[in-house]
Amino acid sequence: MNTEQFLTRLNRRSFLNNVSLGVGSLALTSMLGPHGLAKPAKRLSFGVINPLHFAPRAKRVIHLCMAGGPSHLETLDYKPKLAEMDGKPMPRSITDGQPIAQLQGKKELKCLGPQHEFKEFGQSGQSISSALPHIGGIADEICIIRSMITQQINHDPAHTFMNTGALVAGRPSMGSWITYGLGSEGSDLPGFVVLTSVGGAQDQPIASRQWHSGFLPSRYQGVHFHSTGDPVLYISNPKGVDAKGQGAVIDAVNSINRLRNKTVADPEIDTRISQYEMAFRMQASVPELIDTSSEPQHVFDLYGAKPGDGSFASNCLLARRLAERGTRFIQLYHRGWDHHGGVKNGVLTTAKHVDKASAALIRDLKDRGMLDDTLVIWGGEFGRTPMAQGSGRDHHMKGFSFWLAGGGIRGGISHGNTDDLGYHSVEDVVTVHDFHATMLHLLGVDHEKFTFKFQGLDFRLSGVEEAHVLSNLIA
Repeated sequence: MNTEQFLTRLNRRSFLNNVSLGVGSLALTSMLGPHGLAKPAKRLSFGVINPLHFAPRAKRVIHLCMAGGPSHLETLDYKPKLAEMDGKPMPRSITDGQPIAQLQGKKELKCLGPQHEFKEFGQSGQSISSALPHIGGIADEICIIRSMITQQINHDPAHTFMNTGALVAGRPSMGSWITYGLGSEGSDLPGFVVLTSVGGAQDQPIASRQWHSGFLPSRYQGVHFHSTGDPVLYISNPKGVDAKGQGAVIDAVNSINRLRNKTVADPEIDTRISQYEMAFRMQASVPELIDTSSEPQHVFDLYGAKPGDGSFASNCLLARRLAERGTRFIQLYHRGWDHHGGVKNGVLTTAKHVDKASAALIRDLKDRGMLDDTLVIWGGEFGRTPMAQGSGRDHHMKGFSFWLAGGGIRGGISHGNTDDLGYHSVEDVVTVHDFHATMLHLLGVDHEKFTFKFQGLDFRLSGVEEAHVLSNLIA
């Protein structure tokens, strides 16, 4: 309608009637509380995907990232043919024209046989290295993927690709995508938390951009908790400032931010307001989170954890406590798997840092009835070469292993295979984008529909290349 018709229809009576109905509705909603007429839901999602595309199998994700590239040949993928060829030349038909990191240009590449015995574990008979006896003890709970491939052969870009699904830096990490899409089940802790630990070998640095929100609103960026001391800087008030005074400061700052936002309508100001409020709530929730005095001794013994020691074991216990409190995506980096030399003792040493606690997390979640809706992921950014680099192994992107548990995953099965020497993934090959698509599927998200428009393009975590949900892994 034109302006004259609109003004004619908008008479005084209809205006007052509509306004009164609107004010009445607002008042009723306020009296009923945040849930309105509906009953409070057991699962509240404040993400953009609401409702979910289909029923979720998992509510949260715990990613145990074995940073540095664990050798699949000493952990999860036994190759008897490689053992037979130990010390012999690697067939050039396998390696010619293939991307190689530090071994590039070597005149002769020699095979290095598996350095640890493999055993069959559980009723499923999963083949797992003797260096990982505790993970072997949960063989019937895990699905081992032995045919992973990636597109990057050096640490930092390989982490970037694993985390973001993109070859270029600056894209959102998978934890940011998931909290953007699903929100968090808790209100007083971040929806995406990162913990780090070291031990076992050369500890390659991990850049904070690995948990960055990229072009998503910055409120979805991962929060790095320190493993020793205060997990978050300035979590305690300075002397002379109590909670009431701190709350007054937050209210005043947020009032100024809201006034400014009325003028500029900047979504980052909304983020700043919400993060000030979150930080204030965290001053109460974080000390309670890290105070593990209520945990019985048998739980510490299960993980092999000592409160406040900054170990992977303690971080696994904190991961379970974060999951209980509604954190949606929890990422644990253990830096210690970069074994260019001394791979035999190196794998054994690093495994002692992570083996017991990784298995304990699965057992603990299961005992608490949380494993069914918690997806646990274990693996690195790539694998290691079947060729020797002295007494070690070089970076390898053409075949490596992961394991998954909980959150709708079938336990006690293996998926895919590498060739006889552990070089190429040759059966049921799994790309990083397949992995992302499957993870989103288990969370109730269709990876093809989950997009974010940026610079005129619709981006998604699973990339523009074809990605497949690994349906045969799902229970």
